[in-house]
Amino acid sequence: MATESNAGPGQADDEFEPPPPPAGPWPPLRDLAVCLRFYSRLPVPALPGEADIHAAPDFRTVPRMLPLAGLVIGAAGAVALAASLSLGLGPFLAATLALAFTTLVTGALHEDGLADVADGFGGGGTPARRLEIMRDSRIGAYGAAALVLSYALRIGALATLADRIGWRVAVAFLAAAALSRTAALWPLCRLPPARPDGAAHAVGRPTGRTHATAWALCLAVLAVAFLLGLPWLGLCLAGLLAFIAAWTLARMAARLVGGQTGDVIGASQQMAEIAALLALVIAIPA
Repeated sequence: MATESNAGPGQADDEFEPPPPPAGPWPPLRDLAVCLRFYSRLPVPALPGEADIHAAPDFRTVPRMLPLAGLVIGAAGAVALAASLSLGLGPFLAATLALAFTTLVTGALHEDGLADVADGFGGGGTPARRLEIMRDSRIGAYGAAALVLSYALRIGALATLADRIGWRVAVAFLAAAALSRTAALWPLCRLPPARPDGAAHAVGRPTGRTHATAWALCLAVLAVAFLLGLPWLGLCLAGLLAFIAAWTLARMAARLVGGQTGDVIGASQQMAEIAALLALVIAIPA
């Protein structure tokens, strides 16, 4: 009995091939992996079907997963924070160890940006000179002061929260990690690159949809933090102050260097994280 063929005129059955497999991993998972490689030193392996993992990321879409990447990056610090408190090390040592572990995971990426911006904005008299100082690997007085203040304020805020809410300070730490990195997208989305040959120019700028997706995921993270015991008013205040911090630094960058750089984005994250943690301290009574 003859079988029915699907071949068209002049075509043989053996010319038909199954459709090719998908070209790469699920895009959100790929973007999460790229975020983790770019923003941390975590050894994220190549995903099945993923292209060159050392290529410059495409920031038109990649930052949509930044809130979730912030959770992963902050996990080491959150675990250290909760474990230190359970071992009886006290709030100050627990907070210090949390930031030490997080700094190891990120390679002090954002702290380096903060120091460079402080030196450039504080020590340069013209936009060109400020950008030149920001590219210098040496740290000056402004940068050193900014680093000391950043660690002191974050350690102090975390220690205060640990004293008030116990283990839930780890939840606050994770919420601030996701929120601060999302807020730091503002200058990247709103300002042009300050240098035509810098990293900010090479990776591109997030689309409006990417920015909106990142904030939607960030709000989901804050909702989970609320379910785990953090006050909603405090989380709202943290979001507001984190955004104001990033917005303020973006305005300064536009005026002082004419745009954004990778250092500006890193400094924005630091400012937003400090603002978020201080907001939670304000909102959670002793």
